[in-house]
Amino acid sequence: MGVVRWTGRETKALRLAHRMTVRAFAARIGVSDRMVSKWEKRGPGIVPRQGTQAALDTLLSVAGTEIQERFATLITEQAASGEDPRTETLLAADVRQYRRHPVDSKLMVLVDEGIYLSGPDNEAQWLPAFWIDVFPTTNADYARYVQDAGAAPPRHWGGDSRCPDSVHDHPVVWVTWHEAAAYAAWAGKSLPTSRQWEKAARGPRGNAYPWGDSATAAKCNVRESGIGHTTAVSRYQSGVSPTGVFDLCGNVWEWCATESRPGRYQLKGSAFTSPFERAAPASFNDASGSMRDDDTGFRCVAAVESMPPAG
Repeated sequence: MGVVRWTGRETKALRLAHRMTVRAFAARIGVSDRMVSKWEKRGPGIVPRQGTQAALDTLLSVAGTEIQERFATLITEQAASGEDPRTETLLAADVRQYRRHPVDSKLMVLVDEGIYLSGPDNEAQWLPAFWIDVFPTTNADYARYVQDAGAAPPRHWGGDSRCPDSVHDHPVVWVTWHEAAAYAAWAGKSLPTSRQWEKAARGPRGNAYPWGDSATAAKCNVRESGIGHTTAVSRYQSGVSPTGVFDLCGNVWEWCATESRPGRYQLKGSAFTSPFERAAPASFNDASGSMRDDDTGFRCVAAVESMPPAG
């Protein structure tokens, strides 16, 4: 969805789209059910506090396609019936397209073609559309590849071909660029170029960070978080990008297809070992393609024509 100005009316539409009771919805966003009822009764005359606005943004951003489509339909109908000046915008609302990849079954989201702001100087760049993994490749994802392709397991599995249960939903690490590229080839995908990765992270408006322009280390797993290891890829829901992609700052560095010089490839996103100052998606980092470390993983992209039709 585009930017939503939350009022009592939009809040009610989101609750109905989720098909939740007032009490369940209130618990989800961290307020009392009396407060939700008050918002809904007052309609456009109520504007939630900033913290609640952020919670509503997150609840919508992580919702599935079906819920987002119901929400878009509800607020469009409301706007049209009330001669709301936003009607035309709502009718053209950009509902994200999600789809499961046919080989590795990972959830992917479509990043539309168009111009985005690239690099520290915010240069306008155009990219064709592509699909990108919503989450980094996890240990569980990599385990399916190891078993199917006979690839070597990463070292933190202790020589076993099955990943430890404790990290099944954490990003896989200890993989070289070549191993990441081999997984991508097995899945019929590729590693993202640095430009694709950055566009997915910054969105069409060129945000400094996936969540906006505020330097908020608490929205990602970096050194300042004090965690000291990888976390589940869906943990930082407030750090999701405008394109609906998770973990584009912190947790693990991610290999890109872009070669910085022979044998060296760009890395994006920073990691739990890195200071927050290195987390900005426009930042540059690279490493030898043979490097493997406990803070380096990857995600994949797919060409538009390679994905099966919806339904």
